[in-house]
Amino acid sequence: MLKQSMDLDAAFQALADPTRRALVEQLTTGPRSVSDLAMPFAITLAAIMQHLKVLESSGLVSSEKVGRVRTCRLNPEALSNAERWMADTRRTWERRFDRLALLIELPESPRPEDTP
Repeated sequence: MLKQSMDLDAAFQALADPTRRALVEQLTTGPRSVSDLAMPFAITLAAIMQHLKVLESSGLVSSEKVGRVRTCRLNPEALSNAERWMADTRRTWERRFDRLALLIELPESPRPEDTP
């Protein structure tokens, strides 16, 4: 359970940055080279590499270097773990809100001074 919690922490920390979320979004279409991933950004290639390092450390992305080209790919299992946690948490809160709604909708019990 502790490892799962640490994995989720790392994934959410990695996804907290908009640049890293954009990199992950690009990788949803398939593996891409680092230079391809960097193209839409107005930051240095070194900065992109740092972002990718965080994504790799979190387990969301893996990379492989062949010759001079480093190719990155998304790790769908890591995203699935985060998605599962969010869905479970959402179901828990929906049940709580449903119970609260039932409590709010219950007619009030008659007060002793209202009975004949």
